[in-house]
Amino acid sequence: MDYQHLSTLLWREQELLDLLLFKAEEKQYLILTGKTRWLARIAHEIEVVLDQLRTLEVERAAATEAIAVSLGLGANPSLRQVADAAPAPWNDLFAKHHEALLVLVTDLRSLSDANRELIEGGLSAIGDALLNVKTPTAGTYGSTGRSTDGGPHRAVTLDGAL
Repeated sequence: MDYQHLSTLLWREQELLDLLLFKAEEKQYLILTGKTRWLARIAHEIEVVLDQLRTLEVERAAATEAIAVSLGLGANPSLRQVADAAPAPWNDLFAKHHEALLVLVTDLRSLSDANRELIEGGLSAIGDALLNVKTPTAGTYGSTGRSTDGGPHRAVTLDGAL
């Protein structure tokens, strides 16, 4: 049973989730300040962190399974179940990891939802603005050769031979 390895993986997961939270806050700042130039870059950085988390999750699941078997737990136990079954001092440490991960995930969900609302609100505002834009019309010409739109603009014919 390698409790230390699992604990190290959990620390690394907390670091990555904390970095992801930071990147999400950066994204929110960019959205709020209108610095959309950097949104593609921050989206890429977030994707890199998510890839690292996916890889770490596989390793953590394998380490958790190995410990679960030795503790007599069923397949695919939660971290809370491992913490409850682990001997001291690991039970306390795993419980603290569990609490810290819950806080980080909750904060990430809140920030992600807020960012999504900001983006959707911005897209809605752009859509509304586009609907209110009136496209200029060239108007048509009447039998006298004059424009029928009655506006301040009139058609001009230029002779290239001048």
